[in-house]
Amino acid sequence: MSDAGLKSLVEEELEFEPRVNAAHIGVAARDGVVTLTGRVASYVEKVAAEKAAQRVRGVKAIAEEIEVRYPYDGARSDEEIAMRAANVPEWNMSVPDAVKVKLERGWVTLSGAVDWQYQREAAESAIRQLDGVIGVTNAIALKDRPKAADVKKTIEDALKRNAALDAAAIDVMVTNDQVRLSGKVHSWHERRIAEQAAWSAPGVKAVDAKISIAA
Repeated sequence: MSDAGLKSLVEEELEFEPRVNAAHIGVAARDGVVTLTGRVASYVEKVAAEKAAQRVRGVKAIAEEIEVRYPYDGARSDEEIAMRAANVPEWNMSVPDAVKVKLERGWVTLSGAVDWQYQREAAESAIRQLDGVIGVTNAIALKDRPKAADVKKTIEDALKRNAALDAAAIDVMVTNDQVRLSGKVHSWHERRIAEQAAWSAPGVKAVDAKISIAA
């Protein structure tokens, strides 16, 4: 696919995404690498734009340079954001109390230790929706858990059950609690599905996804 063709497809996907004002986002493409620039009104919109670009077939990597600029009435102090963030575990059952929050000029750093990867993702997802947040660093650690008898088989079975994937095209290698995925898929979305399947296996503490995107 040409650079111009890929640029056009990404722009169309941004227009299609209802959470994104595509008029405020610039797109450039070169050799499968897409660069997003511009300004958005919230961190949620910034993440939505990046995910929209990831869904496009042919995108191999994304350089995300979008800046969050809240309207004046949407600005929040670090103290106010921190107070709202502290209440997240009360209304989101997927986020445990062990998650800690640190604020610095609108940038949130999450820390602590949880049992599952989905809890790390749920905490980040909940925090980035708060008004005033301009970025999130997810430093939440995973606790040591008993190893599954066969983590490799657990992951491979999960891949085979997913209709959106060609499981035979993905190789799974497990060393202790580390998982390495390799192979080739047709889109960034399929790559993400495979990575999530690996994270879902009990005992997994790190996933190295070396899966390439087919041209």
